[in-house]
Amino acid sequence: MMITDNFKSLIELMQTFSDEQKCIDYLESVIWNGNPVSPFDPNSKVYKCKDNRYRCKNTGKYFNVKTGTIFEGTKIKLQYWFIAIWMYTSHAGGLSSKELQRELGVTQKTAWFILQRIRNCCMFDNQSVLRDKVEMDETYVGGKNKNRHANKRIKECQGRSCKSKVPVFGMIERNGNVVARVVSSTTAKDLIPIIVKHVESFSTVYTDEWCAYNRLNETYDHHIVRHNKKEYVNGDVYTNNIENFWGNFKRGIIGVYRVVSPQHLQFYVNEFVFRRNTCKFAVGDRFTYFVENVRNYRLTYKELIKNARNN
Repeated sequence: MMITDNFKSLIELMQTFSDEQKCIDYLESVIWNGNPVSPFDPNSKVYKCKDNRYRCKNTGKYFNVKTGTIFEGTKIKLQYWFIAIWMYTSHAGGLSSKELQRELGVTQKTAWFILQRIRNCCMFDNQSVLRDKVEMDETYVGGKNKNRHANKRIKECQGRSCKSKVPVFGMIERNGNVVARVVSSTTAKDLIPIIVKHVESFSTVYTDEWCAYNRLNETYDHHIVRHNKKEYVNGDVYTNNIENFWGNFKRGIIGVYRVVSPQHLQFYVNEFVFRRNTCKFAVGDRFTYFVENVRNYRLTYKELIKNARNN
């Protein structure tokens, strides 16, 4: 039985992980199933050393259970990380860095970096292959042009223009998972490769009348709901599920985060995809599910701010 079966609240989590060694033991049981595996050579024999370290026989390199995970190189105690992950996975509408700062007693910068690492890791759940009946739609994230100061308003940005907003493309399998990506544009050139990668051929897909979807009938059973004619439901043809996801996503952005920079938007998309895909999980199970997938998503602060500077 997983250790998370024993707690259903933050207090129980803190009692379960009362010191750093218990956190390390838990990580080793979840990630390695109790049998250490070298991140440098999975087939190598492993020697146990002091202070929870191990040595890979084939490469001679030392490692621990944090190596290759979102925890690698962190100076923050695992107890704090587990509290942050618990709060992140149990808050329905989002968790701000200011709130996490208050709860952990760290700086806002540290709290923000922890959350960005967690959001980046949520990409593991944004990789689903969708099948059967799949709805698709695009949305645009950014403030309204009319609310900007006069000297900052952008001309000719009505409709589907990407001049003042960032486009995000999403797909949802009915009674299944969501996949969503920040895209450069909503043209067929940018959307079709994502669809082909994440939707099985010959599935039934539902879209609006946007021209980027015109050639989907070559690979899929394509049905269109014509919003330009005020048609929103035609029997089984509608895109209400993906539009509902966009509504929840934007309410979270507006209500919790207020402002999200374009270069970091995919992190927040990952977050709400994870929340939607795990909405039926018990809180403890959602925590475990996340911790089971912390490998291969390490993000350094240098990489994070470099991305911001390049945009």
